[in-house]
Amino acid sequence: MRVGLIVDSACDLPYDFARKHDLFVLPVTAIIDGQTYTDKHDPVRTQEFYLSGLLDKAHEAETRAFTVEQIHDLLMEQVVTEFDVAICETVTKNRSQIFQNATEAMNSVMAHYEGARKAAGRDGKFSMRVIDSKQIFAGQGLLAAHTLRLIGQNVSKNALRQEVESFTDKIYTCVIPRDLHYIRERARRRGDKNVSALAAFLGKALNITPVIFGRGVEGKPVVKTRHFDMAVEKVMNYAAARVDAGLLTPYVSLSCGLSWTDIEDLPGLNRLRDACERHGVELLLSQMGITSAIYVGPGSICLALAAEPHAFNDFQ
Repeated sequence: MRVGLIVDSACDLPYDFARKHDLFVLPVTAIIDGQTYTDKHDPVRTQEFYLSGLLDKAHEAETRAFTVEQIHDLLMEQVVTEFDVAICETVTKNRSQIFQNATEAMNSVMAHYEGARKAAGRDGKFSMRVIDSKQIFAGQGLLAAHTLRLIGQNVSKNALRQEVESFTDKIYTCVIPRDLHYIRERARRRGDKNVSALAAFLGKALNITPVIFGRGVEGKPVVKTRHFDMAVEKVMNYAAARVDAGLLTPYVSLSCGLSWTDIEDLPGLNRLRDACERHGVELLLSQMGITSAIYVGPGSICLALAAEPHAFNDFQ
């Protein structure tokens, strides 16, 4: 039985890691200054976007989920014909239409897949499950890495689904937005009042760089600093200390809306690397994808790990 994992383009993971594990990426449509692009999480294309400045707040940018029909066609052509079981983990349904569209596409596929499998020479039935990751960006990446680990352990289909669905509530995420005004403007355009209100609240003080921390997308500001590097160092200290205390899966996911040169210069990154190496934890370091960068803004950082219940300040 061949089990495949599907994620969408909001899921941040290192490209080599995704390719090694045959991860199927469901594209997202990006619309920038009226021009349409397809975000397939290609690293070369992503780097071109960063260098071009198209992700900066001076440009009109938004993302749109693939339609039900587009997702249906991709599943029929590239998933049904390759896998016997498919798990699709989407960005939190509170922030995107992807979960709903993928679910409708799945229902259609399940009613019509036999012909496609027969033509591809695959025997047996096909099954699929769409799961709301309740995560964004690096949090999605962490859930995907944990899922792939379970698949590698040959966990049964039902046990895999149950473990993945319960594990989403154990993921803690730190987000450092580089530009609060960017977040507020993007939130206003997509009608996301929660994010807009948060940015407005934080933006009352000038030059504030917050650390937003919590489980999944239910984050709240736990630190407010005057400098981006100070916020980054606090997050790196937290992550390194949490790794020392123990994790529920041997991964830390870190995605950065920066050039690779700037990523390597992040304060505290080597301390986190050392902690991961001591404990056999894999640091999944990636450049934030186009979809993620449009949402939270270039220059931002997202870190995720899974652990027992705790507070950010417990590990400072």
